[in-house]
Amino acid sequence: MLPATLRAAPPPSPLKPADQALISQINSYLNSQSAITANFLQVADDGSTRTGKAWMERPGRMRFEYDPPDPQLLVSGGNALVYHDPALNQTTNIPLASTPLGILLAQHVALDSADSEIIKIDREPGEIDVTLARRGKETLGSLTLVFGANPLELRQWVVTDAQSRQTRVSLYDIAPSAPLPDSLFQYSISAPTNRRSQ
Repeated sequence: MLPATLRAAPPPSPLKPADQALISQINSYLNSQSAITANFLQVADDGSTRTGKAWMERPGRMRFEYDPPDPQLLVSGGNALVYHDPALNQTTNIPLASTPLGILLAQHVALDSADSEIIKIDREPGEIDVTLARRGKETLGSLTLVFGANPLELRQWVVTDAQSRQTRVSLYDIAPSAPLPDSLFQYSISAPTNRRSQ
């Protein structure tokens, strides 16, 4: 789950009118999701799996708690993503803007913008895959967002690291939320885990 250096992305192709219309629809959908809760399943490149609970609220706020016995935690209160691994007694701070999730948590989401660009769009029955790269940093790699087509819904994202290892995060039980409490996005080592009632 911890964002990694991404492998080189292919050069982007000009968007066709139909693709531009689709991206506009996706942008509208993502901007309508000001706050959500979801459960998630994370699958690493070696096939190992982890589950947990996610809270996401634009701009810039997210919390990913892993189910026991996994004690790891990801929290962002705005500008920085904090990753804590109690097993290693290690806490890492990463600028949110440098992570793939920074694109989804922007004040205004625009997949094709000054910050990000569309590399390719794949359409499968019932599914739309949109691959993105940071504009001007295409050699650093890409992020693929996977949407259900009917209804339009973000279901998954895939990050590939510098060693071509993929981490796939699937969302389920997605639900819109009222504004979430500030305390949820404040990092604390002693913070309670698995807040299923939020």
